[in-house]
Amino acid sequence: MENPSQIRIGTAGWSYKDWDGVLYPPEVSRKKIHPVEFLARFFDVIEINTSFYGHIRPELGRLWCRKAAAVNPNFVFTAKLHRSFTHSPLAVMEPTSAASIRQNDEDEKLAREGLESLASEGKLGALLIQFPVSFKNTSLNREYLEQLLRQFIEYPRVVEVRHESWDNPETIAEFMRQNVGFCNIDQPLLGRSLAPTEHVTSGVGYVRLHGRNYDQWFDSDNRDDRYNYLYKPAELEKWKAKIEIIAHKAKTTYVIANNHFQAKAAVNALELKHLLSGKKVAAPETLVRQYPELRKISEIEDSAGNYSLLA
Repeated sequence: MENPSQIRIGTAGWSYKDWDGVLYPPEVSRKKIHPVEFLARFFDVIEINTSFYGHIRPELGRLWCRKAAAVNPNFVFTAKLHRSFTHSPLAVMEPTSAASIRQNDEDEKLAREGLESLASEGKLGALLIQFPVSFKNTSLNREYLEQLLRQFIEYPRVVEVRHESWDNPETIAEFMRQNVGFCNIDQPLLGRSLAPTEHVTSGVGYVRLHGRNYDQWFDSDNRDDRYNYLYKPAELEKWKAKIEIIAHKAKTTYVIANNHFQAKAAVNALELKHLLSGKKVAAPETLVRQYPELRKISEIEDSAGNYSLLA
């Protein structure tokens, strides 16, 4: 049974080439150790983001569960819902709305099979339903969202909206009525993008930190460049206060770092773990060598699971 106000902190995804040698030691890069198995030593949640681009294959979902549980029995995943339910197929060229989303029965079947592979193992903490900033609070979009939430009612659902039109008492009341979590996000504040919030509308609290790379958020040629941002200690302190408020109201709170460029998500996730617990945290030797500021808050673990001090 989970403790009251449990806070789980981890990264969005694990499959990034630029994590090799920065976060991952050679044993992971050479596939002798699965990345999930490695990350489960240091975190108790990972948000699966590949499920946004392609449905989870059930055999892979079960494998991930086994790999994580062998290292950390308390570990869970959260998973993004496939983009066919939340984004226009032409999202780069046109705004997303209920009129432009094109989900179908096959998408639902495949999405459900993948989610069940996690849920049947007791390892699905939440289903993240993420919409783009172009998905605004209109009557048509509210109607579509309500239908989508019913479609996946058997899972703990969390909705991420990025347009400020959703941040109002009516939306919060409706999410509470449907027992759906509100995703509190940190993102560059451009146009009418949603500012940081601390809403709790179900037993699940959720926070996603995207970084604040204003220069490359929309203008970069490489999609990954937008997540090239390392949060400063003062910025994390402000989120620590918000997370504590959220955790006081929620049964379980998930804090996901999505600023994945060069494993900066792992750095900030470890720093937040330290800030919220007040204790030193286990950290991979490879990551501490790349980010020496972690030394003062870490117990350093090598690839074999042994603790050491770096010279």
